[in-house]
Amino acid sequence: MKLQGIFPPIATPFDYNGDIYAAKLQHNVEKWNRTSLSGYVVMGSTGESVLLTTEEKVAVWELVAKHAAPDKLLIAGTGMEGVRETVCLTNRAAAMGYKAAMVRTPHYYKNLINRADAQMLYYRAVADQSRIPLIIYNWPQATGVDIPVEAVVALSEHPNVIAIKESSGSLEKVMQMIREVKHGFQVLVGSAPTLWPSLLMGATGAILAYANAAPYSTIAIWEAYRTREEVAGLDWQNRIGRASALVTTKYGIPGLKYAMDLNGYYGGPPRLPLSVPGEAAKKEIEEAFRDLKG
Repeated sequence: MKLQGIFPPIATPFDYNGDIYAAKLQHNVEKWNRTSLSGYVVMGSTGESVLLTTEEKVAVWELVAKHAAPDKLLIAGTGMEGVRETVCLTNRAAAMGYKAAMVRTPHYYKNLINRADAQMLYYRAVADQSRIPLIIYNWPQATGVDIPVEAVVALSEHPNVIAIKESSGSLEKVMQMIREVKHGFQVLVGSAPTLWPSLLMGATGAILAYANAAPYSTIAIWEAYRTREEVAGLDWQNRIGRASALVTTKYGIPGLKYAMDLNGYYGGPPRLPLSVPGEAAKKEIEEAFRDLKG
């Protein structure tokens, strides 16, 4: 399975009662369908997956599978703390037509599992029982766990572990992974501010929260890489730098959802305890996205 190009980990739309807003999810997916995004990651961190029940996750998977264009690759975010529940969710997604599962590093019992051997045990146990291939998801800024390169290299030998989404933002780590993993294992990045240099180093694509709001700018970077247009790639990378940082590291999901509202998608409110951005934050986001339309 080739994981090339740009994949947004799609935001989950809620109404002002905090319920899943099915019509707005359909609106967003159908609008993204008209772009050359490679597919969608459904129920990743950007989808506020930790704030949804299992049945809500299943409902969102079903809705996206129903409305996604046939050429879009569907990836389900299924990572839970335990192997048993992760396998269950992964196989439910597989039954709905999802082609891969993105599984975040377990992290709750940090003193016991923040080690290479513990992470490898978890992923191997999940991969052995999953009906679809796995993508390791490393986001140490949120989980407090940074899977070591040596663990990723070892896991790349497993036939059902095919890729990693590396969101630490460390170009050095991306480079080391690309150099050392088994041939055919794919490294995708989750950091929009480092997209262009990561592609140049050999990343096969990216899973970018920022692409929810301004997919064309990330697609422009991917196309510049694909057609070897270095000037265009650097230009677009510089253009998205400030905006992508605002809706990821600074203001996070609430900021991203506001940017989506600005660009013709439905962002709407996040689910509590996350809260909508304040007026100063909104103004800053508006300025950064003025020339970055949906």
